[in-house]
Amino acid sequence: MGTILALNRRRFLETSSHLAAGAAAMAATGGAAALVSHRAWAATRIISPSQAATLTPMARHLFPHDELGDQYYAAAVESLDEQAAADPALTAQLVAGVAELDDAMGLPFIKLSQGNQLKVIETLEGTPFFSTMRAATLGALYGNDTVARSFGFEGSSVEYGGYVDRGFDDLGWLPALPDNV
Repeated sequence: MGTILALNRRRFLETSSHLAAGAAAMAATGGAAALVSHRAWAATRIISPSQAATLTPMARHLFPHDELGDQYYAAAVESLDEQAAADPALTAQLVAGVAELDDAMGLPFIKLSQGNQLKVIETLEGTPFFSTMRAATLGALYGNDTVARSFGFEGSSVEYGGYVDRGFDDLGWLPALPDNV
């Protein structure tokens, strides 16, 4: 797997448990708590907790799946954080991108309604920042075996010779075709 997916299991589980605690705090406070707590991002090297809290919902807007928890989107942000530690240009791009998100409507991005968040993101489409976020989120989500299974995909087949002889047409979620087709 490429560097985009370089998230070790321990770091993923630590982040996931902190995000779950943060989500519980949000529910208890009616959403007043920040999406990502400081503890969840204490181990990051480059992206601050407030920047992570901004980038995580952006990642969700790029590839929205209601059935997925925020930890899968936060994995994209963590992947970017790890890459930014070795790439000052990426760091500058992420910092500038978060500033654009936060400045677009005069309120911090995370305080905007989902509709307004989406409008702000749409204004950034075609920018290097948007492309970076899209690629990182794409890799973190669809390269994750747990996410793939939740969508009904069995995972990689390359090591087994492909899908042709492994039930590529096992589509239990689709209705059966009539016999005369």
